[in-house]
Amino acid sequence: MNFIKYIGVDDLDIDLFESQYIVPEGMSYNSYLIEDEKIAIMDTADRRKGDEWKANLTAALAGRKPDYLVAHHMEPDHASLIAEALETYPELKLVCSAQALKMLPNFFDGFQFEGRVITVKEGDTLSLGSHTLHFIAAPMVHWPEVIMSYEDKEKVLFAADGFGKFGALVNETDDWACEARRYYFNICGKYGVQVQNVLKKAATLDIQTICPLHGPVLEGEAMKEAIRLYDIWSRYEPESEGVLVAYASIHGGTAKAAERLGELLREKGAKKVVVSDLSRDDMAEVIEDAFRYPKVVVMAASYDGGVFPVMHDFLYHLQIKNYQKRRFGIVENGSWAPSAGRVMREMIEAMKDCEIAEPTVTIRSRMKPADEEQLNALAESILA
Repeated sequence: MNFIKYIGVDDLDIDLFESQYIVPEGMSYNSYLIEDEKIAIMDTADRRKGDEWKANLTAALAGRKPDYLVAHHMEPDHASLIAEALETYPELKLVCSAQALKMLPNFFDGFQFEGRVITVKEGDTLSLGSHTLHFIAAPMVHWPEVIMSYEDKEKVLFAADGFGKFGALVNETDDWACEARRYYFNICGKYGVQVQNVLKKAATLDIQTICPLHGPVLEGEAMKEAIRLYDIWSRYEPESEGVLVAYASIHGGTAKAAERLGELLREKGAKKVVVSDLSRDDMAEVIEDAFRYPKVVVMAASYDGGVFPVMHDFLYHLQIKNYQKRRFGIVENGSWAPSAGRVMREMIEAMKDCEIAEPTVTIRSRMKPADEEQLNALAESILA
């Protein structure tokens, strides 16, 4: 890939990506420069790191002028420097989808784009000389305007947000899947059908390298494994055997029951049991585990005639991410009028192809011997 230069930047100062996802290892905003008879900039970066990106671009150009700026995705962490690039290089043409063109005024009010934009669609090409970009429509992966591009000589796919992950490149490890999984389910998880459509298009191409907008460049066995996992994830199939026990406890009674249920599941041979406190654990990571494993037990205290809010938030997140094809168990707690089980059941029943194992267990404030018998029965049922 000598003709491609990396000009992206790491962000080690960010605390929450998209104002909601904890990123203790930072974030990368990837951008690339293709050098040929014509020079193409592949996306920009987040304005947070604008000065660094512009310095990287200037150094890579080494005095030459770029011809094209390809915007695969209009989200600000990749596109916020478009206007500055066009101002800096008056001959530069922006290449984007027609839907992206409509979005430009949303982000760059007052900037005159007339005569500066080339719109492309599925099947269009852009010759840079000896290298040609082939454009692939990728709507709703994960915005409607997204395009990807494939360079046929070096066999490189520029995948927009596809195959991205949390974490700055300087902190990159060999375990791509861990943060790629959390990234996928929380950001792209709703759009499995659309991801499948893109994977089918990609299967017709001889791809040797994937250049995403976040995370490392993927090649060889790492690339093949990423494609395999994306196929599993986008079909909403479980990736690993195991059970997630997600609980929402107010005064500790539900928490103690959750820990005991975890012990019972392990005693009965569950290959993996993850017990998560929805009040304290990273919600995005619990959602990741919910997608990773085929079985989930939700355990929550009743609250104001409904369910403790963090459990409602968890199940709502699953609903909006198109969660499906899983087996649930339900445990409710209530001191005088248990109501959590009803709310959790209603939310689960609204999800596609999700079944509920019986019995639903009701605990009154603190777990008692009879409750353990019910937990034991639920453990057997959820593992059946």
